[in-house]
Amino acid sequence: MVIPRHLAVIMDGNGRWAKARKLTRTHGHRQGVVAVREIVSNSIELGISYLTLFAFSSENWSRPPSEIRDLLGLLKLFINKDLATLHKQNVRVRVIGSRAGLDDDIIALLDKAESLTANNSGLNLMIAFNYGARQEITDMVRHLARQVEMGQMTADQISEALVSQSLYTAGIPDPDVIVRTSGEQRLSNFLLWQAAYSEFIFVDCFWPDFDRRQLELALAEYGRRNRRFGGLTTDEPEMEQSAVASGG
Repeated sequence: MVIPRHLAVIMDGNGRWAKARKLTRTHGHRQGVVAVREIVSNSIELGISYLTLFAFSSENWSRPPSEIRDLLGLLKLFINKDLATLHKQNVRVRVIGSRAGLDDDIIALLDKAESLTANNSGLNLMIAFNYGARQEITDMVRHLARQVEMGQMTADQISEALVSQSLYTAGIPDPDVIVRTSGEQRLSNFLLWQAAYSEFIFVDCFWPDFDRRQLELALAEYGRRNRRFGGLTTDEPEMEQSAVASGG
């Protein structure tokens, strides 16, 4: 089994998992937290260096207020209950996403999680909270535009590397593989810049059912992929230039 350096997961299907069992969506989200604990533990055991979990998107604020309260309550519970364990496991927690408009108590919890674990050297756990890739790219453009406007750099000095360093994920390698549960096959505004050469794996099970076996199946599929990054592998015959340029 090939172990990726960076695994990213779109945790989808809590509500449908609950509906299939005639339970409330809150029950689904609670069971989703159990799955979070499991994938963190499994990532540590497998030697994955970076794990990014799409926990709450910037679009999720449009959900019913009661569900938002439940989701924020679970976030608070997770940090208050699990942070000490993560710290003991040498996990470094980093929260990516916009903090503009968040309540002070939420910001304090996020800051606490990052500051307590800042010097840990094990698994890097990225929680994408209030995250949207389009907003991330917009914030990056504004940041670089201000630097040009202030004369700190010229437009010609903007490079792909500088763009990457100006995103929420600065210093984090791009994901090798992005897994989405629930059978949906889209990125949903997640890591659009960073996913340029990621492998996408879509699994049919809902997030609360994503256990060690499902993770190993996804990683086995990842191991079968031929990652060319726009080029050719050594055992692949040369193709026409037009085919190479098209990314084939």
